[in-house]
Amino acid sequence: MKINQVERTPAQESRAAIQRLYIAMRHLFIRGSYKPLGMSGEAIIEAMRVLQPEIYGAINDAERVELNGLLYIFQRLPKGIEECRYIRLISREGFEDSTFTPIVPSKRRRNSYRIDEEQMFIEMTRGRSDIYDILTHLTFMYIESEKIRRNSLDYKGRKRRDWEMLEKFIAYEQAGEEFDKKVACTYLSTLLGRTYDDTEAAAAQFAKASGDVNSLFHITYWLGKRSMEEDKEDRDREINFSSALREKIGHHIYGERWANNIKQFLYKKKWLNRPLHIISANMHSVMNSLYGFAGVEETQADNLEGLARELSASPKMNRAVKRYALENGMYILEDNSGSNITVQIVDTAAIKLESLPNDLEWDETYIKEEKPIIFIMDYAFGEQAFETMDELLKPYDWKDKKVPINVQSISIMGKAGILQGGKGDIMVANAHIFEGTADNYPFDNDLKKADFEGHGLGVYEGPMVTVMGTSLQNKDILQYFLNSSWHAVGLEMEGAHYQKAIQSASKIRNSINSDVRVRYAYYASDNPLETGATLASGALGLDGVKPTYLVTIKILNKILTNA
Repeated sequence: MKINQVERTPAQESRAAIQRLYIAMRHLFIRGSYKPLGMSGEAIIEAMRVLQPEIYGAINDAERVELNGLLYIFQRLPKGIEECRYIRLISREGFEDSTFTPIVPSKRRRNSYRIDEEQMFIEMTRGRSDIYDILTHLTFMYIESEKIRRNSLDYKGRKRRDWEMLEKFIAYEQAGEEFDKKVACTYLSTLLGRTYDDTEAAAAQFAKASGDVNSLFHITYWLGKRSMEEDKEDRDREINFSSALREKIGHHIYGERWANNIKQFLYKKKWLNRPLHIISANMHSVMNSLYGFAGVEETQADNLEGLARELSASPKMNRAVKRYALENGMYILEDNSGSNITVQIVDTAAIKLESLPNDLEWDETYIKEEKPIIFIMDYAFGEQAFETMDELLKPYDWKDKKVPINVQSISIMGKAGILQGGKGDIMVANAHIFEGTADNYPFDNDLKKADFEGHGLGVYEGPMVTVMGTSLQNKDILQYFLNSSWHAVGLEMEGAHYQKAIQSASKIRNSINSDVRVRYAYYASDNPLETGATLASGALGLDGVKPTYLVTIKILNKILTNA
């Protein structure tokens, strides 16, 4: 009997590719090492090719190197990694106290250490999401390096003149000598399989980010060189994982240290019984909203959005606001646990209420009588959100006593990819769907769509998809979540993890109030369904000021009025 086979949809193929990718990554992590272009690495490469993530653009073009994608990953990888044959992922293992100078990418808070000419150590202290993130970036880097090698050799395997010219330009660059960038881009365009215009524009973008990444000439040379060495001289590239990393991952070691430091601070201040309002956000918008106008001597702004724009262009004004905040009730707890999450704690009883801007609302009686504490934590990364929030909401262990913390509200604000609108628009979540699992988290959001309407921004309310990695999303999967009965409005990496921790603490462990108020609002940093609007196309810049401060104001108004 013949059985009719049903073809899988592109979305189903993509979801299967993501599953294969994570299974392969977990297997290699447990094994301890692999060669990116060996059989094990090829399994990851093949899954990436099937998936065709939007952020990696022309990943499947055999000749054309994806330039926006390269800039995106190199801003998130340690500077100089293109030169290394050996990459070792480690936990915090004492290098922070060594003579090695840490390398920290601007777009990812990771400490890395260049051990020698060929080896880079990279600290992974933020959970599995951190490992998946860096492995996908490295895989993309190796795919593009193979394109450069093929473009640099003729049909007999000999180096093309374009490559030989690049070698000369690199010698000039290393010696600090000037060379004609336009001529160099002409040769480089052949090696990259791109037009001269594309190459020149990309070289300028890399040069603009010169503090974080090497030049496009440098990166192209070293990617091609290491690929040629592996192909011609059997000098394989390798990624391995330290035994300490494999032992520690998933055990909340860094999150527990982080949370204990915070609760110890609150205990010493005798603040554990005071109402605590937790906000996961950036490290500037709450501080600027509470202290900005009082902290600067002169400003032309008449509202918080205007002040924020002035502050973004003036380091001197920023320093003044921070100094004033530290003198009037704000404390900064720099991280020493390895979690890389900085914390600000605000004692509202120390705020001069008459100095607050007109944008904010407050209940003077509530603040004076209850003296609420505002706790702002910098953004977690993927699964790290569960680790940090889960540990934070546990009672504080002190001399065989368990001292609960009086959590009144938890607000999550942040950037996310939008599916129904454009960059800068607002998304209000009413549920989190954890991609690739059966875990779904509906909740009653204390923020509503109506809170953000009438401010000139698009506002969308609905489920948010929590993804395992933004760099692995493609249009087929996202169209499915948008157009199916899910009707999702956006995607991000932390929501389901936060809500899992909140629900377990409030509904199962009873370590915080069961009626704790939760607030989720995101602004769109990108639209992965729109060509040229992915994360690889660049940051929001000043376009992010309006939505950032609108969300901040709405959260603070809820907290300061105890609404």
